[in-house]
Amino acid sequence: MNTLIRLVGRRLLALPVMLLGVTFLVFFIMSFSPVDPARLALGESASPQALQQYREQYGLDDPLLLRYVHFLGGMFHGDLGTSSGNVQVTSLVANAFPITLQLTLLGLLIAVVLAAVFGVVAALFRDQWPDQLIRVVSIAALATPSFWLAILLIQWLGDIPGGAGIFPALVAVWVPFTEAPAVYLNNVFLPAVALAVPVAGSLTRVVRTAMVEELDRDYVRTAIGAGIPKHVVVGRNVLRNALITPITVLGLRFGYLIGGAVIIEIIFNIQAMGQLILDGVTRNDVNLIQGVTLTVALAFIVVNVVVDLLYVLVNPRIRSV
Repeated sequence: MNTLIRLVGRRLLALPVMLLGVTFLVFFIMSFSPVDPARLALGESASPQALQQYREQYGLDDPLLLRYVHFLGGMFHGDLGTSSGNVQVTSLVANAFPITLQLTLLGLLIAVVLAAVFGVVAALFRDQWPDQLIRVVSIAALATPSFWLAILLIQWLGDIPGGAGIFPALVAVWVPFTEAPAVYLNNVFLPAVALAVPVAGSLTRVVRTAMVEELDRDYVRTAIGAGIPKHVVVGRNVLRNALITPITVLGLRFGYLIGGAVIIEIIFNIQAMGQLILDGVTRNDVNLIQGVTLTVALAFIVVNVVVDLLYVLVNPRIRSV
């Protein structure tokens, strides 16, 4: 137990260091933007005196490290700056990020369920026709871009001419789950599936490989030879040990999903982080782009740390390291 506490403590201590590094990297890269924040805020008709006063007021002429310290202080107080529309970036991100996070987690949940089922079946029927079929399907899913699959799903199942009309092609208004669960699930089903399928194809291969390696271990043959039913051995021991490896991949897949969600949101007209990034790029809004990028990067780091902690808790062998 003491070893486990030390391992968890190490990862938690590394978290603020990684967060600090990411904030500096994002701020440093965005500092090279050719856009003048003063002119963006005051408009093209602003006088040189007004522009200079704005720069002095917000410290835009200060050295990079000093500006970073001011930015870091504002971030700790929930201030990510002001967008070109004179709206706090923090409020925009606070409204948009939960929607993106929900879509990402739903996609990850669907991907994990599909990968667990098909990966286990493929391993149990190794080199037989179910394994061959799942292998072909998983490779096809892995090679399918999520944005292209989203367009196909809209054409096949969306409420457009020629489609089945089962699901909305565009999400006109975002309805929270707590207000109308049926409408919510109807709105997010196609986007979540479009996100999940490529990740499910990748995870299926990982689960299948881990299961095959675990099924070939001596303890499995010994347990089955001793008369314990195979399904009991697989359910109690093999599954738990085999799923340790896929858990380590989940953090990276989360990053893929949250990046893909940004594109999928634009396709389905979901007003979330994807729309914020599009608005920031089209308006050359440095503060908005910086706030959105930083939020996504921090979420990716936090999720990977959580996955590391989960890996430590699930895998008893690593606790002795």
